[in-house]
Formats: sequence, C-alpha cells, structure tokens
Amino acid sequence: MGVFRDENAAASSSRDTQQQEKYSRISILLTKLTFANLAHRPVRTLLSILAIAVEVTMILTLVGVSNGTLHESARRARGSGADILVRAPGASSALTLSSSPMSDKFVNILRQEPHIVLATGTMVQPLELFDTITGIDLYQFTRMSGGFRFTQGGPPVNDMDMIVDEPYAREKHLHVGSTVTLLTQKWTISGIYEPGKLARICVKLPVLQRVTGNPGRLSQVYLKVDDSGKAQSIVDALRKTYPEYPIYTMEYYTSLLQVSSVGLLRNFTYVVIGVAMIVGFIVVFMAMYTAVLERTREIGILKAVGSSSGMILNMLLRETLLLAVIGTIVGILLTYVTQWLIVHFAPGGMTQETVYAWWPITGAIAIVGSLAGAIVPGLKAVRQDATEALSYE
Repeated sequence: MGVFRDENAAASSSRDTQQQEKYSRISILLTKLTFANLAHRPVRTLLSILAIAVEVTMILTLVGVSNGTLHESARRARGSGADILVRAPGASSALTLSSSPMSDKFVNILRQEPHIVLATGTMVQPLELFDTITGIDLYQFTRMSGGFRFTQGGPPVNDMDMIVDEPYAREKHLHVGSTVTLLTQKWTISGIYEPGKLARICVKLPVLQRVTGNPGRLSQVYLKVDDSGKAQSIVDALRKTYPEYPIYTMEYYTSLLQVSSVGLLRNFTYVVIGVAMIVGFIVVFMAMYTAVLERTREIGILKAVGSSSGMILNMLLRETLLLAVIGTIVGILLTYVTQWLIVHFAPGGMTQETVYAWWPITGAIAIVGSLAGAIVPGLKAVRQDATEALSYE
C-alpha cells in the first residue's frame, strides 16, 4: 500500500509540475504578445502613454504647487520671529485677508498687555495671483526677527524704495536700482534679501497705507512674548480680552497652512483628480477599443486555436497595465520639468514641492482609471465569435 501511495504522490507531483510549466509558458507568451502588440502600433502607444503621463503630471503638479506655496508661506511667517499672530476681524481663514483692517493704534494697546515684549503691525495688499506687497515698520520688524539678510543693496531709504527676496528678483530679472510698477506706482529696488522673511515684497508701512488709501490701517499684528513656552496661555487670555480678533500662536497658525486645512484648495484638488481620471479613462478606452477592432482577426485566430476568453482578456489588461505604469513613470519625470518652468517663468509667489507620498497615490489613480477604461473593450473582445472574427475584413 505504501508503494502505491508513493507512486500516486509522485504522479500528482509530476502533474503539478507540468501544470506550473504550462502556466509559465502561457505567461511568457502573453508577455511577448503584449510587448509585440504595443510595439506594432508605436504612435497610438506613445499617445496613450503621453495622455496618462499628462494625467499624472497634472495631479502631482497641483499637489506640489499647493503644498509648496503653503509651506513657503508658513516658512515666511515663522521667519517673522513672532510667537503670536493677531489678524484683523473678518479674516475667515489662514489665507484670506479681512475687508475691515484694524487700526495701527491697536499695536500700542497690545504692547501694554502682560508678557508682550515686542509688537509690530503689517499691511498686506494683494497683487496678481499669489503675489502680495507688504508694508512693514522696518525698525520694529528688525528688533523682532533679527532683520533681513541682504545679498544686494540694503533697506528702503526713500518713500518709493522697495525690497524683494531673491526668488522674486530672479523671476522678474530685478537688481538694485531697477524700477517696477505696482499699484500704479513706480518703485525702485533698494535691496534684495534672502527668502524666508515675512514676505516676498516689502515697502515702508506708511507709504503702502497712503498708496492704497488705508491710512492708519493694518492687516495683522505680530507679537513676541517673554516666554514662548507660555504662548498658548497668553493667546487664551488675549482672546478673552479681544474676542472679535482671530488670535493664534505662530505654531498653530503655520500648521493651518496645509492643503487638508484649506477647504477650497482641498476641494479643487479633488476636482482636478476627478477630471484627470476621466481624461485617462477616455484615452485608454478609445485606444483599447480601437486595438480590439484592429485585432478582430487576431482574436479570432487565438480563439480558434483554443485560447480561452480569460487569456484574451488577460492579454488586453496586461497591455493596459503596462501603458499605465510607463505613463506614470513618465508623468513623474515630467513634474521635474514643471518645477523648472515654475522657477523660471511662473510668478514668484508660486513654489512647487516634490510630494513623494503622492507618487503611489497618483500611480494607483492612473492604473485604476486605465484598467477601468479597458474593461468594456476587453469584454467586447472576449465575446467575439471565432467564426465571425476570422471572416472580419
């Protein structure tokens, strides 16, 4: 009996080995067919890859610009050296400015509060896109932050002097002595400083107030306390005294400058992702549907020689998966091109980061959308009758 069991086990093992070899040969055959089919139609293959790559680049660029711009804003806010930020009433979010700016007399009032050692106000005037111009009290700001580190020139002396950071100067091709027209006024660049200090463009506070028709008005006030470890308790006390003012610790305020915390930006990101998925779906659907029509006779031959519907569907899905993977890789590489374009041609207020965590997410979006686009053409292929397919012209 033991001999028979050994023989049965050996026979079963032999069958399993043969089955595995068969599946391996089929897999190799399908892989060869996949590459051959894509290579046989290079133009359509390249266009499909490019469409998927654009989908990936669109998502990654939006996410990168959103994160980069917000993180750069947070870095500049920390560069102020302040521990607490007081915003004007009506500032509904971290990115919006109030339509009812506060009086500059409020700065002196805050200076009298317990534990406040320094206070300075700024006025922020929006320009185009992400750019703003900021009016500062240079003396008070220097005491709080340590001042700007100039790479060219120095602080503003005359009323119409302006200082800008290096990225803005590079993007606008500015140097000390250059003139630039903003807010219908002609300004002279007196200094260019290292980035990361409060704002990209700064002028004297009283001058900006006068030019914009807001004399004695401020957008926000920065406070420095005697013990930064007690900043939150000081904020709690200030909120009770001045309940109409949005007041934050700088740590909390900079934490708000995240895509997930800005509802409008978050929703816009989801909309772009949805549009990108639809575009990818349509492109792959059209490419694979055309491929199925062109290969009707080929599919008929495969069925005539015994290929199963699953094998044919497997072959089409492999082609789609390969297109999606290559398209994703090309799309990721293209984001470095968009970074270069933003640095050299986009407004100085935009910064694009490389958000590595979104690479697998975007890849999954591209692959899922592509496979979804291949399902209907794939089902059409497997439902074809072999006789009709062989007679197809």
